[in-house]
Amino acid sequence: MFKRILVSVDLDAPFDWDKTFPTAADLARQWGASLDVMTVVPDFGMSMVSQFFPTGYEKKMATMVMDRLREQVDSRLPEGMTASHLVGEGNVYEAVLQMVGERKIDLVVIGAHRPELSDYLLGPNAARVVRHAHCSVLVVRHR
Repeated sequence: MFKRILVSVDLDAPFDWDKTFPTAADLARQWGASLDVMTVVPDFGMSMVSQFFPTGYEKKMATMVMDRLREQVDSRLPEGMTASHLVGEGNVYEAVLQMVGERKIDLVVIGAHRPELSDYLLGPNAARVVRHAHCSVLVVRHR
């Protein structure tokens, strides 16, 4: 049914590793789809912000984030399964939507990180991805 699945995870959110990522991995395995796992870091490149960081911090931070992502993903992948590791920069929803277009994703799996609002609203990133993605989106909710 789906050929390319993108799952967006927050490296520091246990919910994403306990629920969101396993859901995406299970779907990828069931459908024989490729799995892209993405995390997003804030954009510190604005001159007003970047002046407070040492030269070369962007490359060092990108390497550290990619290493953490690989470690988390590879330790949780089902046996025999592979995944692509992606790091976006900026707003989560903008980075996810950009990756959807670039990689021709046909399903996004994203967690709803606002459990206190689960009866009423999605978190802002999940809501924007749902509204603007040109593919199917599965929102994994806290329960």
